[in-house]
Amino acid sequence: MTAESRYRRSRDLAARVGRIVRVRWMAARVILWQWMSDPPGPSDLARTIRRRWRTLVQSGPRGLLRDFNAGTHALAREGGKLVYGRWIKSFDRLSDRDIAAIQKAATELDYRPLLSVVMPVYDPDERWLRAAIESVQNQLYPRWELCIADDHSSNGLIRELLREIEAGDARIKVVFRQVNGHISAASNSALALASGEFVVLLDHDDVLPRHALLAVVCELNRHPDADLLYSDEDKIDEQGRRFDPYFKSDWNPELFYGQNMISHLGVYRREIVERVGGFREGFEGSQDYDLALRVVEHTRPDRIRHIPHILYHWRAVPGSAALAPDEKAYARDAARRAVQEHFDRIGLQAVCEPAPRAPSHHRIRYRVPEVAPHVTIIIPTRDRVDLLSRCIDSIRSRSTYAAHDIVIVDNGSSTPEFRIYSDRARRDSRISILRIDEPFNFSRLNNLGAARARGALLCFLNNDTEVISPDWLEELVSLASREEIGAVGATLYHPDDTVQHAGIALGLGGIAAHRFRGLPRGEAGNSGLLALTQAVSAVSAACMMVRKKVFDEVGGFDEALAVAYNDVDLCLRLGRRGLRNVWTPFAELYHFESATRGTDVRGEARARLLAEAQVVRQRWRDVLGADPYFNPNLSLERPDFALAYPPRHTASWWQVRSAARDTLDEPRTSVR
Repeated sequence: MTAESRYRRSRDLAARVGRIVRVRWMAARVILWQWMSDPPGPSDLARTIRRRWRTLVQSGPRGLLRDFNAGTHALAREGGKLVYGRWIKSFDRLSDRDIAAIQKAATELDYRPLLSVVMPVYDPDERWLRAAIESVQNQLYPRWELCIADDHSSNGLIRELLREIEAGDARIKVVFRQVNGHISAASNSALALASGEFVVLLDHDDVLPRHALLAVVCELNRHPDADLLYSDEDKIDEQGRRFDPYFKSDWNPELFYGQNMISHLGVYRREIVERVGGFREGFEGSQDYDLALRVVEHTRPDRIRHIPHILYHWRAVPGSAALAPDEKAYARDAARRAVQEHFDRIGLQAVCEPAPRAPSHHRIRYRVPEVAPHVTIIIPTRDRVDLLSRCIDSIRSRSTYAAHDIVIVDNGSSTPEFRIYSDRARRDSRISILRIDEPFNFSRLNNLGAARARGALLCFLNNDTEVISPDWLEELVSLASREEIGAVGATLYHPDDTVQHAGIALGLGGIAAHRFRGLPRGEAGNSGLLALTQAVSAVSAACMMVRKKVFDEVGGFDEALAVAYNDVDLCLRLGRRGLRNVWTPFAELYHFESATRGTDVRGEARARLLAEAQVVRQRWRDVLGADPYFNPNLSLERPDFALAYPPRHTASWWQVRSAARDTLDEPRTSVR
């Protein structure tokens, strides 16, 4: 059976098994799929049975159920070596037939540029240097050159090896530096040997998969004006085992400032690299990040292309940055200097600092405008004074941003407690109350509140929230004030300090859902993403800030979406106007979710939810399955960035015989 057919069969079986054992069915699907792909041997099966029997004897049926739940959830979680290894076996491995097809297709591509692989070398382990060079020599795309600069290695065997390799392959050029200048100087020496149209960066102990360069050229055939390309990456240990994949977002400026998301595999148009002066000395350890920041200044977002496939294996051995990134303080310092200098060059008023929960990455503090813009906070409510008073008290007692007022949109409150509270609230000149006696319609209530607003910025806020971080408004204002930004969303937590909202991914859960939901507060998340400001497709209106001007220009919330997905729809309309929606981890609130209205799980409420879901599905069907900020190798059935089984590609990228015949303006073969 194919991997997809095995997975479909395991899905149906797991749905039944999951109901019986009360374990999340996605976890059961993953395990069953793995067993069908690679059945365990008799000894493994016997060992599992013995372990479960001991648990049953010691803890009874409930203990067995807890053990099974914990084991399946841990096994199914993305990033585990076992899960990723099996995922590789089914979805990221070339058969002989694939290789033959690639080799034929490589000769049929219309555009076949020369790629210059640039490699600085200094005293590497001979094993890893050989492996790195052989990974280039084994490429299925033939039009490459390998440009090596030896930075005066102290090990004479390395110089002898490089001379031997250069003599045996005309495509390999080597220069031997007379003094050690460190990695930036060595990279420039290697760059001086390059004659290709594009430069590919490779460290002296890392590995390229055989299809890496062809994947780049296929992307260039679809987008020949691209100036910068980057791919997904993973790590590889001394035994050749791959782990810790990073499946990246498409171009994401806010995230790029927080971490070098381009990194590996990075491919640059050589003309621009030379125009910006190549690698700068003094930025060692982050010289490629500094280069990317300067190249970005000389291109456009549509010329920065992300290839959603693992095209680089980063060697993780003792002493390497891949294994212990926090140990090289000089690299972190250089990275922050590079980002800060980039801001200074482009005139962006921002400061680069260590990210609190991910010290190897960065928090960017965007400056609030010199004249602080006024913010109108709009809070729809009905009765439930306990929730409303807690929300407003937290705003008044904890917020440090003074330029704001609050509009309470009262949707037909009738209790004596609310009348007493509203009379007291009116004594505060910053609070006004707008009475709306109509059936509940979240979109209409917020639109009417926005029409009443006097602020240049609107902050839509649920009444069942509570402010945590005192500078939450400063953080939202600093982002929402930027002309290229649409909506800005905060981080929301359940009362038990687990994540409720950290941005919305399209397609997740069917239409759209919250990323990282259920993860403990304080975690950095997959690849540090839960700790870094970044562009997302949508954010929750439970706490959302947007400029009133652009809110009015797009027509506000769609009142046909009375309850569900109105925030997603608004964000997508902002995105359609060329604005980026942004989520920040640095504005934090509690969210006592749906405490006022309840949930839409039965009766008329459920029917309304399904109807509104259908409206969004029809309106945005071309984008719901292709979130540019949520990699197609990640599951749409779990919020924790688990692996997709199978990935959401219409065909494996190496089926390029048809791609070679495509015209350059036709759509990609993979769902983006």
